[in-house]
Amino acid sequence: MDTLNSYRDKIKQLLETIAPPSNEIESQILIDTEHDHYQITQVGWKNNRRVQGCVLHLDIKNDKIWIQHNGTELDIAQELVKLGIPKEWIVLGFQSAYKRQFTEFAVA
Repeated sequence: MDTLNSYRDKIKQLLETIAPPSNEIESQILIDTEHDHYQITQVGWKNNRRVQGCVLHLDIKNDKIWIQHNGTELDIAQELVKLGIPKEWIVLGFQSAYKRQFTEFAVA
């Protein structure tokens, strides 16, 4: 459990580091440690158009960190590895299960 709590802290640290700053668009960091859902969303107006959506979505399921969506330019899996999270704890959930077997990360 201590390892899982450590990984929760590292995910929070990552989200706080990469939440994109903007004068027009608000970045919101959403952290639900009870259900292990972690997101960065953006909301606001730019050029008279509404902007609202998920930039990054991570979950912890079955003791693994699932990258559900990555709308950033960063390689989030590698960022997690840099924080000390082993590759076998990281699932590229945005890829089909069939493709995951060909990555260096966990399948599920």
